[in-house]
Amino acid sequence: MPMTSAKGRSADSAAADSGDAAEPIMLELVDENGRTIGTAEKLSAHIAPGQLHRAFSVFLFDDEGRLLLQRRALGKYHSPGVWSNTCCGHPYPDEPPFVAAARRTGEELGVAPALMREAGTVRYNHPDPASGLVEQEYNHLFVGTVRATPEPDPEEIAETAFVTPAELDALRGQGTFSAWFMTVLDAARPAIREVTGAGAGW
Repeated sequence: MPMTSAKGRSADSAAADSGDAAEPIMLELVDENGRTIGTAEKLSAHIAPGQLHRAFSVFLFDDEGRLLLQRRALGKYHSPGVWSNTCCGHPYPDEPPFVAAARRTGEELGVAPALMREAGTVRYNHPDPASGLVEQEYNHLFVGTVRATPEPDPEEIAETAFVTPAELDALRGQGTFSAWFMTVLDAARPAIREVTGAGAGW
């Protein structure tokens, strides 16, 4: 299970995620069917009980069928220091989820997927015990492959790891994962199996 610590790569991803102080980051609010009904400032949408908003989650695998995980940077305001899927985030208002997923993967990990496809949606409500914030999300799932070596932005990611299913189980026994991780992983499994093949064990 090779792990890589984030290096001091110069990147604008911190600015992309935090935004200018005068320019609050806005998210798309949606109804239970995923239809846009308005916008809300990013932090306010996560304050309990939370507002249902559009999000995305990406799962990328190497040629051996190992999942690329990231451990979120300790400076993140939400779920710092926990392991999670390859990349996740929120589209800007009117930004297609696929475009947002590809954009954030590049900003956070410094790589472009070799392949990325839609893998459905999942709706969930997950409180974060550490911060008290709530994830009320209508999440668009994407699955793909990566061949380039990640160069994570240290302001976003503390370290990365490529894991097999058995290594993931072991890591889950040792470290904390994001509240939403298993929900999005289980929802994406049918597409993951199509991309990685039966031999990968997902």
